[in-house]
Amino acid sequence: MKLKITDIRSSWEGFSQLSRLALDLQSCFLDEVEIDMSAVGWFDANMCAPFGAILYRTSLAANDVTITAIQCEVQKILSKNGFLANYGYPLALDTYGTTIPYKRFELGQERHSASYVDMHLSGKGMPQMTRGLRTKLLEAVLEIFSNSFTHSETELGVFSCGQFFPKRDRLDFSIADLGMGIRKNILQKRHVDLSAENAIKWAISERNTTREGPVPGGSGLKILREFISMNRGRMQIVSDKGYMEFGSGFGTPLLRLMDHPFPGTVVNLEFNTADTNSYCLASEVGPEDTL
Repeated sequence: MKLKITDIRSSWEGFSQLSRLALDLQSCFLDEVEIDMSAVGWFDANMCAPFGAILYRTSLAANDVTITAIQCEVQKILSKNGFLANYGYPLALDTYGTTIPYKRFELGQERHSASYVDMHLSGKGMPQMTRGLRTKLLEAVLEIFSNSFTHSETELGVFSCGQFFPKRDRLDFSIADLGMGIRKNILQKRHVDLSAENAIKWAISERNTTREGPVPGGSGLKILREFISMNRGRMQIVSDKGYMEFGSGFGTPLLRLMDHPFPGTVVNLEFNTADTNSYCLASEVGPEDTL
């Protein structure tokens, strides 16, 4: 089977294309799968997380997956973050330190995601903030990882990748899993049957959680949403056919449906690196804690 893709960006169109790709590959078994990238002139490197998840699932069905006809500039980007090394391409040196490496975390490796986030989601143009806020933001990102490991009930692990785009003043970081998805999780744990897009809306509400027991959930997304709004960044959540985009330009989250379901959940965080403001928690005072 030979499938051709076009430009992949962190957008409704980009996620829709990957969802269609997942559907096309779903029935492949003992096949030779060729992903033709000759028409790809741009690929947002953070989108390697959902792209890699889809191809990994395909390879587990005894398929031989190859990536062909990749343009030079795209190959350079996807070789620097280590993604293409999984498909026989040499690893390229990340001279300017702009990549957050592509990585798959196996089940039981949740603790490794903490060192990965701490190491790679620092610097890279992030605005100035206090130590306390930085800790809270990292904890919020780790809560997304935790949700991917536990709520999704995935058996394929969790995929992550990111990229600092200095010329575009943005830092994107994506986390993807191929678990049950948000809609099914809410239906199973809370017995509430929602449409795909309304399930995402339900999940981002501060009052709602599918966690059981006395441990609260959802606070991480609240902190991220507040920070991203002030930072004039963007957050995207994709699950099933649902697409949610939140940013400073929206009074309320933008909700859309895709034609084909993504077989899991993706969260993309986009930070505005042109932001010259300094940030702190409301409870913090004094400049001595500023990083």
